[in-house]
Amino acid sequence: MFLKKFTKNLPPAFTALLISTSLLFLNACKSEEKKDETASAQIAANDSTSTKPVVIGYVGGFRGLINTDRIEVDKLTHINYAFVDVQKGKAFLTNEKTDSTNFRKLKLLKKKNPDLKILISLGGWTWSENFSDAVLTADSRKIFAASAVDIIKKYNLDGVDIDWEYPGMAGEDGNVFRKEDKQNFTLMFEAIRKELDTFEKESGKQKLLTTAVPGFTSFLKVVEMGKAAAFLDYVNMMTYDLFQGDTAVHHAALYNSDIYKASHSVDNAVKAFSAEGVPMNKLVVGLPFYGRMFRVAKLDKGLGQKHIKQDYVDGYTMIKDSLINKKGFKEYRDKTAKAPYLLNATTGDVLSYDDEQSVHDKCQYVLDKKLAGVMFWEYDSDLKTYLLDEIDKSFK
Repeated sequence: MFLKKFTKNLPPAFTALLISTSLLFLNACKSEEKKDETASAQIAANDSTSTKPVVIGYVGGFRGLINTDRIEVDKLTHINYAFVDVQKGKAFLTNEKTDSTNFRKLKLLKKKNPDLKILISLGGWTWSENFSDAVLTADSRKIFAASAVDIIKKYNLDGVDIDWEYPGMAGEDGNVFRKEDKQNFTLMFEAIRKELDTFEKESGKQKLLTTAVPGFTSFLKVVEMGKAAAFLDYVNMMTYDLFQGDTAVHHAALYNSDIYKASHSVDNAVKAFSAEGVPMNKLVVGLPFYGRMFRVAKLDKGLGQKHIKQDYVDGYTMIKDSLINKKGFKEYRDKTAKAPYLLNATTGDVLSYDDEQSVHDKCQYVLDKKLAGVMFWEYDSDLKTYLLDEIDKSFK
């Protein structure tokens, strides 16, 4: 309107030139604005991608064929397939027919979540006895590394997770461990990373290397965690089963309890691993989707007392639906440790577990500390996905 009024008494040729020049200027400004908006959107997208916490779920192939229909894959970033054995110095599929079927079914989940990464997890509590021998020498490490990467090559998977329980210290009865494990633990990751780098060049796709490590800090004395972290994408801290001898405790508290003298917590582990040189953005907090039941001789407060029996309680769906404020159990919350627990005055049982509130608190801790994310053991322990839903809600 302003331009029309301004050119009312000018010659037609000059008016046409002025209007044409003005339109070109306005279009140029709009084009630059659009470029700026696009650049800003791209920066925001990149920032979102780089800071989005990972959600790593262990899925139990050791049970046999997996029902992938019930896996809510849109709430996961990674699936760690548990487990691959270590036999005669090599990664070994104990039942390749079942494993190959499970790999095929898991990869189909990428149709729903194209960004999903699927890794094989080697070892675990039961299959860690041969790690020390497998990585004892440079030649044996090269053979072991190649065998692990050969599996993900064959089945077109995304990476390798090492769950060695434990280098340099006792795990399950009969497991081999030696002082040389300290350096060999690091050298094992270096060897696997070299094999993965070659595979990355061949496939044109990123290949991941991660590890599951205990959340008790004495582990850090028998490994070189800071050096090992240089070869790793994520360090999945098993911040559960944090036992203290024969004392009934929170097995996965976020902070130390003031009900008893606590030695372990998520916060203790994060601080200790960070002090050893593991970058905060590689640390993953482990969540138990199951509980630990302690029986004490005299109930009193339960926590902090000597236990005479300890059991694995699988898992949170059953705990929530069948035990919380039922069957003689009463629910309590340790506000300092940010951990729930149940007491049964009749049986003397103390149940430690994670619920929606404690999972939310841990997710908030991850965000506040700018950690990599969370992982959990394991998917089938909470079939109604109470806890996975809370993780998803907390990170959104």
